Amino acid sequence: MSRNGTVSYERWQHPIPPLVAATVEAARALNFELCVRPEIGRLLSVLAGGLPAGAIVGETGTGTGTGLAWMISAAPPDTQFISYEIDNDRAHAAQRLLVGNPNIEIVHADASELFDRGPFDLLVHDGHPGSGKHSPNDRVDPQRVLKAGGTMTVDDYTPITHWPPTFGDQIDAGRVAIVNDAGLYVSEINVASDLSVLVARRLPPDARLVS
Repeated sequence: MSRNGTVSYERWQHPIPPLVAATVEAARALNFELCVRPEIGRLLSVLAGGLPAGAIVGETGTGTGTGLAWMISAAPPDTQFISYEIDNDRAHAAQRLLVGNPNIEIVHADASELFDRGPFDLLVHDGHPGSGKHSPNDRVDPQRVLKAGGTMTVDDYTPITHWPPTFGDQIDAGRVAIVNDAGLYVSEINVASDLSVLVARRLPPDARLVS
């Protein structure tokens, strides 16, 4: 979920998949302002488009299904999607639009329950403030939730301008912990001047980071 994400589609100058547009309209009807921004959506579609056959994708924070729609529009047709949304109205809106395919499951429940459904080939972890992304104690364990070679995204960061990064007036310990995780390849991708996404890939068991 992205701050001012829903309204950002009004000024987006590039093509939007029809399924994505439908989820944004559903968000407007609910006065939901936090759709995944299109800059993040295009990154998600790139990652989903490169998944292997039969891949499993997990997502926390469905909203009205915008992030899912970006991925569904690009992923192989046999990809399995599991997404959790805690808000009843948003979950039902997403279900009405997206759950016509047996490979897509949208669950109205706390997102923490998703992690027991893995491991995943791709985990899209909602990075809104309050999600625990700034605390190393609350972040998910990539060794548990990702398959070997699997990828995780954590979104809605402000691009790093110095190290260590900060959140408010404190060191962003959760972000630092992901970047420094010895079991991950990690890159922070700036998708806009004010927005970045951490993309982390779990190393296969026999891989070693080059120091």
